[in-house]
Amino acid sequence: MSALAPAGARGSARAATYHVIFETESVGGRAFDVALILAIVASVTVVMLDSMAPFRAQHGTPLRVLEWVFTALFTVEYVLRMWCVTSPRAYALSFFGVIDLFAVVPTYLSLVLPGGQALAVIRVLRVIRVFRVLKLAQYVGEASVLARALRAARYKISVFLVAVVTIVIVVGALMYVIEGAEAGFTSIPTGVYWAVVTLTTVGYGDIAPLTPVGQALAAFVMILGYGIIAVPTGIVTSELTVHSRDGVTGKPRGCPSCGHGSMDPQAIYCGRCGAGLAP
Repeated sequence: MSALAPAGARGSARAATYHVIFETESVGGRAFDVALILAIVASVTVVMLDSMAPFRAQHGTPLRVLEWVFTALFTVEYVLRMWCVTSPRAYALSFFGVIDLFAVVPTYLSLVLPGGQALAVIRVLRVIRVFRVLKLAQYVGEASVLARALRAARYKISVFLVAVVTIVIVVGALMYVIEGAEAGFTSIPTGVYWAVVTLTTVGYGDIAPLTPVGQALAAFVMILGYGIIAVPTGIVTSELTVHSRDGVTGKPRGCPSCGHGSMDPQAIYCGRCGAGLAP
């Protein structure tokens, strides 16, 4: 029996509570999910408004009252979840069990710890719980296709990242030599930072070359950035095409040894490493 299965006999109060809280087939379950989503969104809104000093100065008392109301609601929900499952410890140590605990603990800690109010930011983790009640299981198939595509492309992407790191180090060192501290390039790491910002076309503008040679190198890096950005997109898109087709045909085409995915559908051995393929 699963550790997170309903506790108690079928038709008991604990089993009925489990059915409402963890499942959505019933009217009560759907109503609970909707109410939980609204409570999560409202509580996160309160946390965000509380972070705005002018708004907090004018409406501090209502915000604190609402925060304690939501904390009480989520505490009751957490206790009910622990009560209606077979193994409360397994639920408490699960991912969403930890998130549920983090959703209520900071408010209580603010009462006993000096400066504990700073922990209130953890309460934003409540929004993660929305993904549970939205029942994203319908996207598991698509997520697995993406995961297989990324796994198959990991070697290509690794080579690409090594090339990018090499480029930014070389360019950063060149800008340090060409421009120097007068233009803000006080060290090679600073030059590397500038190269990353420029290569990714972000362009903060906090550091800029002043000499003609430096500006020419900067123009080259900018143009290079447009081409580099397209490379990982093309790699992942190619693997997604292959694995999406495999999902339709039901025939795996990825090599279990090296992850290579672009091969003849009738191939018996991997064209890259020679490993045997699944029939």
